Amino acid sequence: MQETSRQGVEELIQSEKDTALRNIGYKILKEERLGFEEGVTLFEKASLGFVGTLANYVREKKHGNKTYFNRNFHVEPTNVCVFTCAFCSYSRLYKNRDEGWELSEDQIMHIVKSYDGKPVTEVHIVGGVHPKLTMEFFIKLMKKIKAHRPELHIKGYTAVELDYMFRKAKVSAEEGMQLLKEAGLQSLPGGGAEIFHPDIRSKICHDKVGTEGWLNIHRVAHNLGMHSNATMLFGHIENYEHRIDHMEHLRKLQDETGGFNTFIPLKFRNGNNDMSHVPESPVVEDMRLYAISRLYLDNFPHIKAYWPMLGRQNAQLTLSFGVDDLDGTIDDTTKIYSMAGSEEQKPALSTAELVALIKQAGRQPIERDTLYNVIKDYSEEDLNALTQNPHYN
Repeated sequence: MQETSRQGVEELIQSEKDTALRNIGYKILKEERLGFEEGVTLFEKASLGFVGTLANYVREKKHGNKTYFNRNFHVEPTNVCVFTCAFCSYSRLYKNRDEGWELSEDQIMHIVKSYDGKPVTEVHIVGGVHPKLTMEFFIKLMKKIKAHRPELHIKGYTAVELDYMFRKAKVSAEEGMQLLKEAGLQSLPGGGAEIFHPDIRSKICHDKVGTEGWLNIHRVAHNLGMHSNATMLFGHIENYEHRIDHMEHLRKLQDETGGFNTFIPLKFRNGNNDMSHVPESPVVEDMRLYAISRLYLDNFPHIKAYWPMLGRQNAQLTLSFGVDDLDGTIDDTTKIYSMAGSEEQKPALSTAELVALIKQAGRQPIERDTLYNVIKDYSEEDLNALTQNPHYN
């Protein structure tokens, strides 16, 4: 990977004919925060090369050549859901659940135990909002997971799931989060954010937790010392202003709490849902989104590309457009995105495959835990050893 030098960035900015873009470029160099209109201007006027070079410069200033990943696995307790999101290909309504699944506590523990002896560090628990899977169910489940494998980090439950749990249990977000933390929950995923702007949210996910509710649950988690991720579903009916509005909400909360680990743009896929008529965004637009996210979210330590959604080659490409994290090995049959037509229908990579993927992109693979503590910095010798032992995950 060719490093983006400050001199190279200065030359790029000087060659830019548009005054507004030149000014934005100089603000990036001086590490000054971009305003709302400047974020929109980048989407409207900037070339892919311009935002990509700036984003790569910021990415390398923060993280050098490092690209992070972790060894994780997903558990999806159910795809039965009480909500009706127009973009969702995954959930099945509770009243019509012939195609749905509902895992029991024993079935979930069987999945967890199947990773005994494997060096995974995180279990990621997300799924539909099932009215019978209560907060009490998940408290009991997490206590069992922790009793079985205390060192396994539990990252679980979107703000949508949590909001429903708390309302059903008749507890506040503060009370509910405290109970879940005591049971073993350690961090939150970023799902359910979609697009915060009410004009879009009312059309694509009108019946689930709103913007302020989503933000407040993450605020409460942060105030309890927990970290979380943030997402944005992009490439459907939103416009550039809606994207920047979404990032602005996240940036303000991060200023307040500092609790977000990473921002994860999620590409809308139009397979098997009520928005199948909406064309998907082209790869060029995807890369622009990743790059501008890196430039606008100056207080977010990391930008993550979820490789199962993008596909392996496009995920590699994001590493030149501000991204420094490719999520994890996943190592299961995650259905949330494959049912929507994602590039990876069976999203699992061994550690060797993921390390090789990062190295092929010219980056340095760094295995991390959920909170970005470094576990291992992979050398060529490490990759060779992994390759010679394909069963080592």
